Amino acid sequence: MGKVVGFTGVTTLNSNPESVLENAKGKLDGVVILGYDKDGEEWFASSYADGGDTLWLMERLKLKLLTVYSDND
Repeated sequence: MGKVVGFTGVTTLNSNPESVLENAKGKLDGVVILGYDKDGEEWFASSYADGGDTLWLMERLKLKLLTVYSDND
């Protein structure tokens, strides 16, 4: 049986959160995680102690996300 390779491109389908986290292991110097827990409540964690650094990263990546989707229209 061959090795299964996860899709890493842009998709309109949801991905399994565990797979996303597993694929990030060993690749990041810092992380901000946003999501919903099993009860539908918002959930947040950050490895950055400074809220300003966290917000700066979120805003920069928000711009990147908006650019990716506008480039695919």
